[in-house]
Amino acid sequence: MPEQETELTLSEEAAAALAAEAAAMVIPDREAENETGVEETVSRTELDRLRAERDQLLDRLARLQAEFENARKRAERERIEFREYAIGSVVEQFLPVADNFELALKSGGTAEQLRSGIELIVKQMEDILRQLQVTAVPAVGAEFDPRQHEAMGTVERLDLPDQYVAEEIRRGYKLRERLLRPALVRVASNPKQENE
Repeated sequence: MPEQETELTLSEEAAAALAAEAAAMVIPDREAENETGVEETVSRTELDRLRAERDQLLDRLARLQAEFENARKRAERERIEFREYAIGSVVEQFLPVADNFELALKSGGTAEQLRSGIELIVKQMEDILRQLQVTAVPAVGAEFDPRQHEAMGTVERLDLPDQYVAEEIRRGYKLRERLLRPALVRVASNPKQENE
């Protein structure tokens, strides 16, 4: 993709240069010159040559603009195709998880067997997330960090330091270092530490 961006930049520069060159080409208007009293002698062949050169430059400019527009559309199309491919490969990894949930719903086992099956499915899902470099945001027992946690209230706790996470309501996730969603938590309020 970097090659395309360079290509597009060169096309923009070339188009700008051609436009400047075409704009700089002033073809004298004999009547206007005669009215102002300025008289320049330009032969008819020179005038025709300048007009032909101008037309050629304008044609090249139009072609470069069309090439640039086509390259822009092609880059957008490739970006969309890449995004669809990436989404497809992720979804493909989660299809076995969906299949296992369906099997669990159809099973006629005991509550303990159902729980055991769901725990296996959750483990399978966590393995897939780990392969995708998605990790859970540390929550219970960690110091409250507003960049990674969203506080849903406080809980009075003597066993935890003040402003540490006491409960996790919803798990948060990061993709490498980028936060996908914050963890919803309740924060410990330790009255003994507050008074100190």
